[in-house]
Formats: sequence, C-alpha cells, structure tokens
Amino acid sequence: MLSNHKLQVTLEEIKEISRIDLALYSDKGKLLASTYEEEGDMEEAIRFFADSMAESQMLSGCHFFKVLIENELEYILLAKATSEEAYMIGRLAVCQLRNMVSAYREQFDRNSFMQNVVLGNMLVVDMYNKAKKLHIEPAQRVVFIIEVSGKKDGIVMETVKNLFVSTTRDFVTEVDEKSVILVKDVRDMPEDEKLVELAKMLVDNLHAEAMVKVRVGFGNRVDLLQDIARSYQEAKMALEVGNIFYAESDTISYSKLGIGRLIYQLPISLCEMFLKEVFGEKIPDIFDEETTVTIQKFFENNLNISETARQLYVHRNTLVYRLERIEKMLGLDIRTFEDAMLFKIALMVISHMNYQKSLIETKEEE
Repeated sequence: MLSNHKLQVTLEEIKEISRIDLALYSDKGKLLASTYEEEGDMEEAIRFFADSMAESQMLSGCHFFKVLIENELEYILLAKATSEEAYMIGRLAVCQLRNMVSAYREQFDRNSFMQNVVLGNMLVVDMYNKAKKLHIEPAQRVVFIIEVSGKKDGIVMETVKNLFVSTTRDFVTEVDEKSVILVKDVRDMPEDEKLVELAKMLVDNLHAEAMVKVRVGFGNRVDLLQDIARSYQEAKMALEVGNIFYAESDTISYSKLGIGRLIYQLPISLCEMFLKEVFGEKIPDIFDEETTVTIQKFFENNLNISETARQLYVHRNTLVYRLERIEKMLGLDIRTFEDAMLFKIALMVISHMNYQKSLIETKEEE
C-alpha cells in the first residue's frame, strides 16, 4: 500500500491547483490523508457510502468517491464542496490515485518477480509468461550484491533505489538481512570497466550518504532470465572468495577471482595434504610483522630485490639476509619463481582453511 506521506503530498498538490479541499479514507473509515481539519466523525457516513452500490454520492456537504482497483474498493475520497467543479476535481483525483496504486502494485509485483528469479524459485515457462505480463523485456543483465558491514537498515535500501529511480530496467531487491541486490540492465555498458566503475560508485555513495561501509561483488553478464540466478550465485561467490583472499578490496568481480576461485572449492582434506607436501609436518603459523611485510612487498614488486629494498628503506644486503632467513624457516627460496609461486598458493590455502574453520566454529556457537 502507498504510504500516508505520499498520499498526503498528492492531495496537497491537487488542492494547490484546484483550491478544493480533499480527504482520503480507508474502506473501513480510517483517515489516511487530508488537506483540512476534520469536522465531526465521518466514519458512519463513509461506511454507509462504502456499503452502497454508488461510485460517487453527495453526503454531509461533500462529494464522496470510491477509488476502485480491479473492481475492489481501495480508498474513499471526499471533496469538501458541493459544486460541479468539486465533483470534476474529485473524479480527476480518483484517476490520479488509481494510477498511483496500479503503478505501485506493478512495481511491487516486478520486484517480487525478480526476487524469485534471482533465487531460482520459478519454472522457466512461468518465468517468461510472468515477465511478459509485467512488461519486462529481454536484456543483458548483471547481478550486484551490496554486502553491508554490520547491521543493515532501511536507508541502505532507499539509497540504492534512489540511485536507479530514473529507470524501470533495473531492479533493487533483498533476500536476506545483510545485503541489497541490484539486477542491472547492462546493454549500455559493453565494457567491463564500466561494471567496475558502477561497483565503486555504489561503495562511495553508500559511504557518503548512508554512512555505512559496504563491499560489492558482481557476477558475469547473462542474456536469459533463467541465468540471472547464476549471476547471483557468482556474485555471492565473489564476495565469499574476496573475504578470504582479497580482503583489502571493497569491489570484486567473479571474472577476476583467478586462482582464489579454484582454492575456494578445494576440500579441507586436499588442502591439508598440499600443505604437508610444501612444508612437511610443520605448517607455519602467523609470521612476525617484519617477515610479513617483507614477503608482501617482495611479491608486490615481482620478486625485484632492489625495488623491494628501496620501498622498505633497507639496504639490499639486509633484504637478502631476511630472504635467506625465510628460506631457512620455510625450506623455500622465494627469490625463485617456482618457490615463490608455491609459497603464494600455500598462503592462500592456509587462508581458505582458516576461513572454513571459523565458519564451523561460528555454527557450533550458534
């Protein structure tokens, strides 16, 4: 149902144009919006009119009108005057309200439909029949999941809706308490860079306007309605894999997950077997800060000793000493490509295992 605020604004705009006072009641006689102070109890008169066969009637010095939607009584409108002009204004107001309710219901049905499509809750035949009735045309689409850090409130949903309010080709919905889903029509965005820009725009706007920290994951482009559910699952995986391996990024694309996608799907038993092959029985725990920063910078600079030493503000020989110490500790010389690659993968496997174990512990606590 339309909010009372929206109904009030509509009546006030009509009064400003026509100078005719209006009031809107529910079919049970409850006042929803009005441009004037109510004089006396109108509940009995409204109920009498609601039970009658008339669509409009003069009662108590007012024109009464029924607002019917698909032959069902939605509202009762009062125009506070007895003139022909008031009757005409009342009829026009009824048309406006009827169109508003119909548009709201259609939008609600469209969002509900897309929610079921995203979750894969519809048969393909039913999906296309319903899409035709709701005037949802074929298009290339991408699903974005906006994951909120902490508790999600209504302002997040409203902010995202406002960003895409000018188009009926996009859908904003939600399926859980932690995230908002955007199903974006991307026919006008042929370059993948545009998708990344959109994800960053969502992060920046929600931080600035809703004052919340979010991460955005998105799936691959799909052309068919039934494949939207797949893009949604890809966006979910992008966020989950991103939480493990790319925690510093607030936007992540399924197509850019790389080796993280493969490691994420490995069972724990295979991970443990791989780590034993790399490190033996002694799998390294967390390194000290100096070692961690050294390894990170060395990898960032593509195993370039001189550039890494410069960025760490240490002598080249000092860095070489540190790398030799790491080699003794791990049994791997990360100055060589093969050992560096093996170690990098091993670190990702350890992160994956720790994440899966934390999920199990969380479930046990619940």
